[in-house]
Amino acid sequence: MSYDLKDVSISVLDRMESLIRFKQKEIAGALEAIDGGKFRVDEWQREDGHGGGVTMVLQDGKVIEKAGIGISMIEGILQPLAVTRMKVNHKNLKAAGDGTVKFRVRGLSMIVHAKNPHAPTVHLNYRYFETIDPDTGLPDTWWFGGGADLTPCYLYEEDAKLFHLQHKNALDSLDKELYPKYKKWCDEYFYIKHRQESRGIGGIFFDDFDSKHPTELLLLVESCFNAFLGSYIPILTKRINSPFTEEEKNWQQIRRGRYVEFNLVIDRGTQFGLQTPGARIESILMSLPLNATWIYDHHPEPGSREEKLLEVLKNPQPWLE
Repeated sequence: MSYDLKDVSISVLDRMESLIRFKQKEIAGALEAIDGGKFRVDEWQREDGHGGGVTMVLQDGKVIEKAGIGISMIEGILQPLAVTRMKVNHKNLKAAGDGTVKFRVRGLSMIVHAKNPHAPTVHLNYRYFETIDPDTGLPDTWWFGGGADLTPCYLYEEDAKLFHLQHKNALDSLDKELYPKYKKWCDEYFYIKHRQESRGIGGIFFDDFDSKHPTELLLLVESCFNAFLGSYIPILTKRINSPFTEEEKNWQQIRRGRYVEFNLVIDRGTQFGLQTPGARIESILMSLPLNATWIYDHHPEPGSREEKLLEVLKNPQPWLE
């Protein structure tokens, strides 16, 4: 499958769809090469007829506990309350007479949970969102959002630096002011307030990005996909065969519990999906691990590697300084 992100005769919506279809297959192929297993491909359509998607899942593989890569091509109607919230960042968003707004979105979301506790979990999400002028039927507002973040159970600073450097280089290709801003945004977004700790060691996160030409932003999203492939795939390959103990596996399950807490209690994307009429719940919750543990009042041993990780999670690090 080929695509040309620079072809302005093709709508931004269609170019984004071509990109995510290609990247879904490319990422799945890279993970299958590592694991040896195959993704289950589940093509679906919304019951209301307003779009669909392709969900690919690999469960209980040789080295991957669960990986999900989902693309969605959705259209629908935003209710007046949601429209009011969006107008804060998009002043020219035009509503119909009843206060609603038609929207279209194209996006890819993925997660990888490895079996080995020394191999980090990773999350990635990139999307394009546009709203439709009720008078012309054409897009009147649009924006890009997304990012990628790394969630280790055991800290390897070289992995953290590689992940951040690859994503910094991707953002620098457009504007060198983006990485510090989006790194900070990621640290703030993936914060578990009730635990007073971050979900992981961060990455990049952005939303409502419409201040550049859309073709430039399409190319930026492509660069960010490539930064993920250039960082996480080598990290995963390096860590999947590391020896580990039963105690280290138990620690992984505790950290997976934190991951579940963030996704179900805090994550805006999960909440938006669950509150959307006709949403496909299996695809929304594919990011959850197969197994997780909650141990009452658990504290790692002083001076342990587990405690070192928690110290970093409570104090986000400037990995590239």
